[in-house]
Amino acid sequence: MSTQFPAGPLLSKIQSPADLRKLPADQLPAVCQELRQYIIDHVSVNGGHFGASLGVTELTVALHYVFNTPDDQLVWDVGHQAYGHKILTGRQPVFHTNRLFGGISGFPKRSESKYDAFGVGHSSTSISAALGMAVASRYKKEFDRQHIAVIGDGSMTAGMAFEAMNHAGDIPNNMLIILNDNCMAIDPNVGALKEYLTDITTSHTYNKVKDDVWNLLGKMSTFGKSAQEIVSKIENGLKATLLNQSNLFESLNLRYFGPIDGHDVDNLATILRDLKDIPGPKILHCITTKGKGYSLAEKDQTLWHAPGKFDKITGEIHKKTFDNPQPPKYQEVFGNTLLELAEKNEKIMGVTPAMPSGSSMNIMMRAMPERAFDVGIAEQHAVTFSAGLATQGLTVFCNIYSSFMQRGYDQVIHDVCIQKLPVIFCLDRAGLAGADGATHHGNLDLAYMRCIPNMIVAAPRNEQELRNMMFTAQLDSFKDLGMAMSIRYPRGEGVMPVWRTDFEQLEIGKGQQVLAGKQVAVLSIGHIGNEAEKACHLLREQGLEPALFDMRFVKPLDEALLHDVFKAYPSVITVEDASIVGGFGSAIAEFMVDNRYTNQLIRLGIPDSLIEHGEQAELYHLCGIDSVGIAQKIEELYQVKPAQKAVHSVAH
Repeated sequence: MSTQFPAGPLLSKIQSPADLRKLPADQLPAVCQELRQYIIDHVSVNGGHFGASLGVTELTVALHYVFNTPDDQLVWDVGHQAYGHKILTGRQPVFHTNRLFGGISGFPKRSESKYDAFGVGHSSTSISAALGMAVASRYKKEFDRQHIAVIGDGSMTAGMAFEAMNHAGDIPNNMLIILNDNCMAIDPNVGALKEYLTDITTSHTYNKVKDDVWNLLGKMSTFGKSAQEIVSKIENGLKATLLNQSNLFESLNLRYFGPIDGHDVDNLATILRDLKDIPGPKILHCITTKGKGYSLAEKDQTLWHAPGKFDKITGEIHKKTFDNPQPPKYQEVFGNTLLELAEKNEKIMGVTPAMPSGSSMNIMMRAMPERAFDVGIAEQHAVTFSAGLATQGLTVFCNIYSSFMQRGYDQVIHDVCIQKLPVIFCLDRAGLAGADGATHHGNLDLAYMRCIPNMIVAAPRNEQELRNMMFTAQLDSFKDLGMAMSIRYPRGEGVMPVWRTDFEQLEIGKGQQVLAGKQVAVLSIGHIGNEAEKACHLLREQGLEPALFDMRFVKPLDEALLHDVFKAYPSVITVEDASIVGGFGSAIAEFMVDNRYTNQLIRLGIPDSLIEHGEQAELYHLCGIDSVGIAQKIEELYQVKPAQKAVHSVAH
């Protein structure tokens, strides 16, 4: 159950941005204070993302106060920073359901509100989307319509953002890019762009004179068009002379303004009004603090990105306590195992795109900083960078969330597999990822990886198998295959409290029998096999004895084992925490058809539809792949009469 808190006296009257715009400007700081407190109240007891939205509270209020949303189109990059936006746009009464099963999404979503101009779960899309909207408005002769993209500096490291800026500076459009500069994504930002932005914000000479430029800019409406042109020339001249770095944006024909204090709501509103009157593409550089207004979140911004439930007074983060040792998270097994292997194999390197803490690559980064790399939000680069390392005989573990791996797909095909490079892709958050919803579920990797030549596709059922797959992939004998490998595992805990087992080389493409049985065989892949095992034990209490096989590999399949299964069991069920279309079950169906078996085949998995947000257990149940759902399907097969067992069709 979620808890709902009352809003402050001003915020409680704001059911839409139109209500906000009725307030006098001198009440905006109070609105910001109430909005920030409302976010703290609800996230502390209901969970969710935290620091990012606190950091843009003033910016959120100023944007909706100055611009005529939703007619003026506001696009947020990702959605971690959009909680305030949701609260101000009519979702205050249901904000307590944020990210909960059946509640509102944690990200902007077009189907949820007319104020959500574009759905954003992955980073670096805002400039492209807003530019498309701006060009469409110009084509439709809607010349007064404004288009604003709010992008974090972490998202600015992705190539897509630069591609969009390059295009924006080359065509007529009315777009404002707001660079929310807080030096953070989830972890601290990396790379030359971060250093460049720091140079701008710390240039005392530039910051001294740019105030004079803004004073002139603020009086534009008084002086008229000729004065605007003069101010423009002064501004450009000062920046060209005093701050060469500004040419990065202005060389792309984006007029650069800033840097300014992103927490001064009065000044923000004034500047945004001025920028409305300046035609063409432009960028406003705002300096903000992630977690602003909650001191602990300001001090440890990575921890407080999404801390879970916490005591808002003391700052104590609530963690479950257990009497017995609990299984670790799969990401922790990956991170610790990678370091353990790297200590013995000097050729091992680690790569991740902006997820060192989320993937636990930070364990190796701390111990071996010269051998583990955070490349920023740049999945394409992460893949091809890994390929480059592999050409030199290094063993590369490239860890990318399953959902984000889709952004580097061409590079997997072209730069890794065509060249037969043995890059090891560890896909975290595979399957149903939980409260982040459809944008973050890793449903598709089994389907999109298994169709690529020179790719091995594997999924461990538990921590021991993950360790052994990683161990096998770093052996010289694996390199000799000239193939890449995809190892997928889910978000959250495994099943083995004692998980530091001895390493064992696995035979590629070899499955194993977990339980012997009669009549029905269950074939599982990955962690969801633990739910299948629970289902089999439940049915044994009823006198039914389904067999269970852990296939371990989707590609290559263990064909010898499958021949034995299809000869011995009239009915077969496949279970996967992945898309039912094109995944593990499809691979088994193809094997069955190619070998002319006529057994009854039931495929269980994630249906061909968008699964919304909720706890993993809730979503497993929704898709019928928890132990209860699997047991029900198995039981139905035992009730099938012998005459019906020869059905020559593949059922879902």
